[in-house]
Amino acid sequence: MPGNREVAPIATAGALGYTLLFSVGGSETTHTALEVVAVTAVGMILGALPHLAVGRAPRLDAMARRVLAVALVAFVYRFLVPDVLGKEYKWTTLAVMTVLVVLAVLADAVIAAMLRAEQVRTAFGVAVRDELRIAAPLGAAVGASGILLALAAHSMGMAALLVFAAPLLVTQIAFRKYAGIRATYLQTVRALSRVTEVGGYVEPGHSRRVSRLAVAVGRELGLSEPELLELEYAALMHDIGQLSLRDPIPGGATVLTEPAQARRIAELGAAVIRQTGVLDRVAEIVRCQCDPYRGLDGGTPPPLASRIIKVANAYDDLLGGSADRDRAAAALERMRLDGGSEYDPAVVEAASRVIERLTPLHGL
Repeated sequence: MPGNREVAPIATAGALGYTLLFSVGGSETTHTALEVVAVTAVGMILGALPHLAVGRAPRLDAMARRVLAVALVAFVYRFLVPDVLGKEYKWTTLAVMTVLVVLAVLADAVIAAMLRAEQVRTAFGVAVRDELRIAAPLGAAVGASGILLALAAHSMGMAALLVFAAPLLVTQIAFRKYAGIRATYLQTVRALSRVTEVGGYVEPGHSRRVSRLAVAVGRELGLSEPELLELEYAALMHDIGQLSLRDPIPGGATVLTEPAQARRIAELGAAVIRQTGVLDRVAEIVRCQCDPYRGLDGGTPPPLASRIIKVANAYDDLLGGSADRDRAAAALERMRLDGGSEYDPAVVEAASRVIERLTPLHGL
């Protein structure tokens, strides 16, 4: 899923259904909140065994978040049932179920945002926004399935589990295919970006370094996950227009060429990307990557993603694969001395902060 997230609608919906259950076929259940947590944990461990068998380690943080969310619902709900809500399902019971599921989804999203903000070094507010954007539709589907499973078990008994497991299984298969398509798509873009390197038009590793720096700067500036994905695609293919040149630019450094030639390369690259029929926004980012910060002839400034690529490309053109801090400082100072004409000062400062963090680790 987006951002390398894990999604398990069957496991989570089943766990919530078991948590919210207090009657099966008209017979009252007696399981406690601790039993709910224990069964959920054991179920997740058993579900992880096939993955371990094929060498695919489960995400422990994701598993822990799910257990915590189920525990939150279980301890509150089992405390209310049956003493407060009674022994029959009513509108108040359904309302309590819905509120608890929403709180569990929010808690899971906040915890996931805290972990993600630390892992990818992005602002916590941005991480929360991205998690909620992803969690809202999935949480609604999973939560609704869990509630319906508990309600159906009241009258249908254990047959409800089979009735609701089938559509959830189809959902998970669809998600797996979607995730596989996304992974293949990104691999194809990365392979395409290497054409300029193989052809000797740019230095080896240039597109990858520009992409990493651009995505890191985008996170620093608060871009959302979909915007970061478009930025990554555009950064990987930002030099594809150089394939139209008869004679390669020395070192592939477009920052050292005439502005008119650099813009022509960007426009040719955008035209190539548009041929895919599905990357029009990425093509527009690539087309505007060489436009000055203040816009052509004082017009509209280029998109933020284009301004980020402009800075990241200039930095790598000036520095190459070197990790020398003095050269890095000189490259950033050169862009600062531009005075905000060609380069966006806010992007340059964001890049400076990112480089300061990553240079000692040789992460670029």
